[in-house]
Amino acid sequence: MNWPIRKSLLEMGAKTWLPRLIALGLLGFSLAGWLTAGEQRTAPDLTVHEWGTFTAIAGMDGEAVEWAPLTGSTDLPPFVEHIGNVNFKPGLRGTLRMETPVLYFYSPRDVTVSARVAFAKGLITEWYPHADRVRPGGVLRNTNLSQLRKDGSIAWSNVAVTPNLDGEFPREGKSNRYYAARETSASPLRVRTRVGEQREKFLFYRGVSASPLPLSARLNSDGKLVVNSLSEDEIPTAILFERRGERVGYRFTGTLTEETTLDPPVLTGSVDALYGELEEILVAQGLYRDEAHAMVETWKDSWFEEGSRLIYIVPRRFIDNVVPLTINPEPGQIVRVFVGRLEIVTPATARAVETAVARNDEATLNKYGRFLEPILAIAKEEHSLEGN
Repeated sequence: MNWPIRKSLLEMGAKTWLPRLIALGLLGFSLAGWLTAGEQRTAPDLTVHEWGTFTAIAGMDGEAVEWAPLTGSTDLPPFVEHIGNVNFKPGLRGTLRMETPVLYFYSPRDVTVSARVAFAKGLITEWYPHADRVRPGGVLRNTNLSQLRKDGSIAWSNVAVTPNLDGEFPREGKSNRYYAARETSASPLRVRTRVGEQREKFLFYRGVSASPLPLSARLNSDGKLVVNSLSEDEIPTAILFERRGERVGYRFTGTLTEETTLDPPVLTGSVDALYGELEEILVAQGLYRDEAHAMVETWKDSWFEEGSRLIYIVPRRFIDNVVPLTINPEPGQIVRVFVGRLEIVTPATARAVETAVARNDEATLNKYGRFLEPILAIAKEEHSLEGN
């Protein structure tokens, strides 16, 4: 083959293969960049800890009953944001109130993260700092969460974890349980929003759901509490607590894997001693000691108020299934500890509420607050069964 012809063919080949080679090179560069970005999506020295509470009330069969957990006045500072339609919110009916989950971040260096939380059969109802997305948006027409078509969720896309940040966090004049959660060594957070920068020690959110519980608890004919684990995983521990005025008592269950029957606690205990024991349980579950103390300080006046309840550690897999959490970049460690609170309507509780209603005793009724409606409904159902 003579040279002009060969040269022409080589030029044609170059025209054909050169773009391919360039494309392959660009593809290789793109893949390398993608792999690098993938490596950057992990942060081994970032640690995330979370604690929160699931609150429910047991019916006569031991299962969580439907109620309106958002009735009554809010216990949050005014800067906390709420679900859009405030007038609609109190009418929400579900089985589970998720209260004060807080996400703490620990990092030796500045790092920017995003966080997303979903809530099975539920809605996110309160949060702070300002979130980029809260779903579903708009106004829901159906107040029954068991008929919710899509799980609720919340997302923060630009959270700056700044371990060396100085400055104050928002605070109103009067005291509030919300502030106790700040008393930890967690890294401060900065979140840029459309209304300016907001600072906090954690990401905070709450919600309501129609999800079932990981256990049930019912009273038998002898007045004993029959507790059944409904989870594939063991319940690490539970406490049967009762308070009547200044008299308190509690009984530990140990690990729950099947049916357990508990005698009523003797009302000769010390609630101060229980604070310390509960803190030790929370530390054993993975919280730092200052986090465990902050959690007990936040909720001790509520967990140990008038009435009877089962307080238990929620299995981790149940938490991850009902409240799935995604952090990006992925932390080296994520610890999630939730305390379940299941109200038990004992004969003593039913009598106290019925008597208070008959006498218009507001002081006593206020002790039971948002649980009044389900307590009266359960007492009515029990009287109806006794009549039959």
